[in-house]
Amino acid sequence: MKKILISGGDGKFAQAILKNNKKFEIFSPNKKQMNILKYDSVDNYIKKTNAEIFIHSAAFTTPMSRHKTEVKLSIDINIIGSANVAKACHLHNIKLIYISTNFVYPGIKGGYRETDSLMPVNEYGWSKLGGECAARLCKNHLILRLCMTDDKYPHEVAYDNYITSFIRKTEAAKKILKLINKRGTINLGGPTQTAYKFAKKYNKNVKKGLMKKEMFKLLGKNTSINLTKLKKYNV
Repeated sequence: MKKILISGGDGKFAQAILKNNKKFEIFSPNKKQMNILKYDSVDNYIKKTNAEIFIHSAAFTTPMSRHKTEVKLSIDINIIGSANVAKACHLHNIKLIYISTNFVYPGIKGGYRETDSLMPVNEYGWSKLGGECAARLCKNHLILRLCMTDDKYPHEVAYDNYITSFIRKTEAAKKILKLINKRGTINLGGPTQTAYKFAKKYNKNVKKGLMKKEMFKLLGKNTSINLTKLKKYNV
């Protein structure tokens, strides 16, 4: 039974992975138990668990507007913290699975493939791309560019002019557990559709809205991703 260590252990995504796990021994420390901002903390927890795989899901994420105003926090957690994790995985020769985002793409035309040029649509995307750079230096790595949201759409309004490839956290967790042995970079999301069409399936009370220009600047217009590579793995 493979031993897996997950950062951000008390977060919704880590908990979704734990809930759907049936075949791995998983350790999911919270921030007090393993602080990614302190290299020694990561190093010691890897030694303590003898982990073979590290799923790095700890991150500073939403609301994305905060990455404009809380730059230090964005850099500390998403770039420096990820660099600490990558360095520890490299030195212990264990696999790193880095949870990235579709926001590393430009968010203009949509349908982005893993091989497309990267130009993050917002500050959050830049911070996650910084983490990708560290992850890529690990010989044994898997970068997953997720387009993910909560199982129940969390907002009262969903945009009908915003195109994306949302997948719910639980479904993403199930797929990740099936991709454990893969390497490289893989887009992970759901069908291309408007945010409203997706949200309506899981939250009947959601209201239809239209994204304004200032929001396009923050989130992009079409952040959908191409899932051809993912579909080849039949997960």
